[in-house]
Amino acid sequence: MKLSVFGLGYVGSVSAACFADMGHSVIGVDPNHEKVDCINAGVSPIVEPGLDALMAWNVGQGRLAATTSAEEAILKSDISFICVGTPSRNGGSFDFQYLGRACHEIAAPLAQKNSFHVTVVRSTVLPGTLKQLVLPALEFQSGKKAGEDFGLCHNPEFMREGSAIEDFRNPPKTVISASDERSADALEELYRSLPGPIIRCPMEVGEMVKYADNAWHASKVAFANEIGRFCKAAGVDSHEVMRIFCQDTKLNLSPYYLKPGFAFGGSCLPKDLRALTSQAQKMDIPMPLLDSVMASNNAQIELGIDMIRAAGKKSVGILGFSFKAGTDDMRESPIIRVIERLLVLGFDVKIYDRNVRLDKITGANRNYIEKALPQIESIMATSIEEVLAHADVIVIGNNAPEFATIVNWLRPEQQVIDFVRIKPIEQAHDNYSGICW
Repeated sequence: MKLSVFGLGYVGSVSAACFADMGHSVIGVDPNHEKVDCINAGVSPIVEPGLDALMAWNVGQGRLAATTSAEEAILKSDISFICVGTPSRNGGSFDFQYLGRACHEIAAPLAQKNSFHVTVVRSTVLPGTLKQLVLPALEFQSGKKAGEDFGLCHNPEFMREGSAIEDFRNPPKTVISASDERSADALEELYRSLPGPIIRCPMEVGEMVKYADNAWHASKVAFANEIGRFCKAAGVDSHEVMRIFCQDTKLNLSPYYLKPGFAFGGSCLPKDLRALTSQAQKMDIPMPLLDSVMASNNAQIELGIDMIRAAGKKSVGILGFSFKAGTDDMRESPIIRVIERLLVLGFDVKIYDRNVRLDKITGANRNYIEKALPQIESIMATSIEEVLAHADVIVIGNNAPEFATIVNWLRPEQQVIDFVRIKPIEQAHDNYSGICW
């Protein structure tokens, strides 16, 4: 098939490369010239395991290219995927600007096409968005009728950063909502070779599935951490408690997200939870559990800061500050909030993460870190050794494998505060302390 992908961030870049690797002809679209140039050179604009090699191969095979021209992409494709960001406004509500711009860019050349073209929204959007925003915008600006002259689908993604390629190739489910059967059939044919169930459902149901998933994932992290805080106070091994808890898979439980550790962050869970609860408040629907999740998450961040302060030492090293090991994504990383607070409190901080290269960060990721931590360049170390030489307190911020042996490198006076349980507790250093164990 001939495909175009609008938005070359995490979802768009992975989707474009994986579709191309399935044998399809793919053209990516983004207003950011740096991202476009990277892809055309066979280099991933983001850090994601395996993506550089996948892009290089498919660009070399002539199946993947990128452009800043929406008109070129629409006229050269039959199905377009919208993978733009859907960030939060200050109050937590949904920000439509990037989705609206993508609709405008697609609609204008759509008016010139005689052939049937399918537009697929892959971005996370609240229920009603396609019918109330996307469909009217495409119809009005193109002068065409959805379901007759063009197709409109919703197809949420279920990819985790750090394992996105594997998740694309082995999805837990494929959810398809469509304006018409012809569009749904075309999208189902595209995914037919992938494992897992293909589920067709009404548009609003499909839109809500991703929010239900992400709200549950966010709730699982906060739930396990609350159990972990209680267990530590009671002298109980919280990981042993949760290991037994997770063996009960009969009632639809999963071990993912169910390990006591640090707060959740990233570009999905906080944003989507805020959007869902904000919408519920507007509709006067009480959601006390979900309303409390961010408060619990913030309490976990405060607990981490309190543990660092309680150590009574001013030089602190942070190992791992992207929100998840194996990525360079710092958007709403809880570790960034810890670093901000420590600097305000006068701590002497050094930070290290091998995946974060400031000269390679673009788009929303760059915008976030420039606002959240404008002095980041001055406190970044170039190696683990530099951090260890500097700090009296070492904080493990994510579970990158290179941090697993840190406890063996410490000076006697150094202390480790572990937010992720990088090592089994029985192997830990005498000056080791876990946030929930």
